[in-house]
Amino acid sequence: MNKDTKQPRKVPQFNFTWLYIVAGAVLLFIYLNGGNGSSMVKEADYSELKGYIAKGYVSEIKVFDNDEVEAYIQPDSAKYIFTEKSARMGERPMVTSQVGSKEKFEEFIDTQEAEGRFNGTIKYETKPDYWGGIFWNIFPLILFIGIWIFLMRRMNGGGGAQGNVFSVGKSKAKLFEKDNANRITFKDVAGQEEAKQEVQEIVDFLRNPQRYTDLGGKIPKGALLVGPPGTGKTLLAKAVAGEAEVPFFSLSGSDFVEMFVGVGASRVRDLFRQAKEKAPCIIFIDEIDAVGRARGKNPSMGGNDERENTLNQLLTEMDGFGTNSGIIVMAATNRVDILDKALLRAGRFDRQIHVDLPDLNERKEVFGVHLRPLKLDISVDVDLLARQTPGFSGADIANVCNEAALIAARHQKKAVDKQDFLDAVDRIIGGLEKKTKVMTDKEKETIALHEAGHATLSWFLEHANPLIKVTIVPRGRALGAAWYLPEERQITTKEQMLDEMCATLGGRAAEELFIGRISTGAMNDLERVTKQAYGMIAYAGMSEKLANLCYYNNNADMSFQRPYSEKTAELIDNEVKGMINEQYERAKTILSEQSEGHRKLANLLMEREVIFAEDVENIFGKRPWASRSEEIFEKNGATTNDDTKTNTNINEHEAPQENATESEASEKTTNL
Repeated sequence: MNKDTKQPRKVPQFNFTWLYIVAGAVLLFIYLNGGNGSSMVKEADYSELKGYIAKGYVSEIKVFDNDEVEAYIQPDSAKYIFTEKSARMGERPMVTSQVGSKEKFEEFIDTQEAEGRFNGTIKYETKPDYWGGIFWNIFPLILFIGIWIFLMRRMNGGGGAQGNVFSVGKSKAKLFEKDNANRITFKDVAGQEEAKQEVQEIVDFLRNPQRYTDLGGKIPKGALLVGPPGTGKTLLAKAVAGEAEVPFFSLSGSDFVEMFVGVGASRVRDLFRQAKEKAPCIIFIDEIDAVGRARGKNPSMGGNDERENTLNQLLTEMDGFGTNSGIIVMAATNRVDILDKALLRAGRFDRQIHVDLPDLNERKEVFGVHLRPLKLDISVDVDLLARQTPGFSGADIANVCNEAALIAARHQKKAVDKQDFLDAVDRIIGGLEKKTKVMTDKEKETIALHEAGHATLSWFLEHANPLIKVTIVPRGRALGAAWYLPEERQITTKEQMLDEMCATLGGRAAEELFIGRISTGAMNDLERVTKQAYGMIAYAGMSEKLANLCYYNNNADMSFQRPYSEKTAELIDNEVKGMINEQYERAKTILSEQSEGHRKLANLLMEREVIFAEDVENIFGKRPWASRSEEIFEKNGATTNDDTKTNTNINEHEAPQENATESEASEKTTNL
């Protein structure tokens, strides 16, 4: 046999566990046999026992409370009873038997004593309960140990390997090695090309550091992923763990926080100690704002705040006197404004990687990832879905795909079609339809006139968002809604914002013009318009009297006072009122000019409850300000079926009894 094919001989390893088991069994056997394990014991019937006593073989008798008798045989007479085993009979051979009546047995013994056949002793005892003794001797000890372990685990905030008193200061980081089976790679992260390029460079540095060090470069100490919730910050970190051929420590910022003083700092030290042993490696801290909040901002906490101690230790480990070569710290947060400045300086987190909401092309890629596991119908158009979801994050798109699959399953379909996705978008943004909600005819007419006012103004204003659908079917907390397809803009002009403000005020203007009274249904519209007007004047400097001034204060170290005087505040209020009143009068003017078409639109809305852009076009003619979004939507075919749901930006008619906040879709398209 060749040496290469020769298999090494496997030598079994000795296991001490079996030795402990055998020793325990021997001790238990000796205990149960009362230390007489070496003596012979024979079971005999009552007549045989009487014969042994009558022949004078018995030296001692024990009678127990359960009518059992133990008769100890004299050594010189044992050979007549244990004939086959006499060599191993022991010092006190014994015969056991069961008597029928103690009284008759006592009479028999008295007779044998009188005749001189039995001269030994007779004892009356209680039969010992060996198992009960073992239980009551061991159970209290086991109960005490169990209670102690339970209390230690509760005090340490968890069980498992770290659930004991000796590991309370140990790090709770999870270690991912390069051979992890269910790993995520950059192929699973759609969009975010710039962010992926940044983190890919970190991975490349760890794989091949010589390519960078030959040019005099140094490894970055840390990278901070910053962005809104749901944009894929943690997913990017998981992709780094999957791509990097180095150990990856992952934990949350809250894992450092504990009820014991000094535990957080101890866990930071232990984390970096483990990382040094595994270097080169990556440490990822998710939601770092839980431990990295700016120090000294909470006056209720003293100088010995546990979070501050933990942060101080983290700062020291990242860039102190100690050297942590080969260790890169990655972190993620959506509240970078509250982080400590010392944590964000160069040398600690050298890079801030912004993970923003996906644009149109990135949304197509994200849809492509989440549509893979679904059974799709041929009617599904990814381009249309991407255009119908402006401002959606990756998590929102994943929710749309999942909701569409649930809707298709609810209708017992074999594949998820285009209509299911449109329903899912409506469901997520606007809420669930409430067709059974009871409304009076007067309320229905008011809502129809209100929503027709929004639709009319959006049709005739150049910079207003393109109208897609108007409905007076209650959905979520809204009694009616106008749906738009807003264009994605990086900057917004004053003219565009004024047109949007005018269209938003169209509902209230229609109520005053055509009903003669106003209602609480425009509460959501007024809230949005007021916020937008204050943003334009106080922040964007879009006022004639306060031109080119911004009063936005993002400095947390400043006092709680406003960065302007009372006179300026009064001027801001007056400018806001003037801007809103101007657009309100403009809205009433346009509605007065288009009163006949507005009435037809409101009647059609009361009749069908849901109308679409082409219905508005049939009344007013083709919109003079057709946009690229409208052309794309018309190309993909918006139908006039009442069951058809379209997209996305909602202008709600608020229910009078509720004070709802601005719709999420509207917030996504607001620049201020």
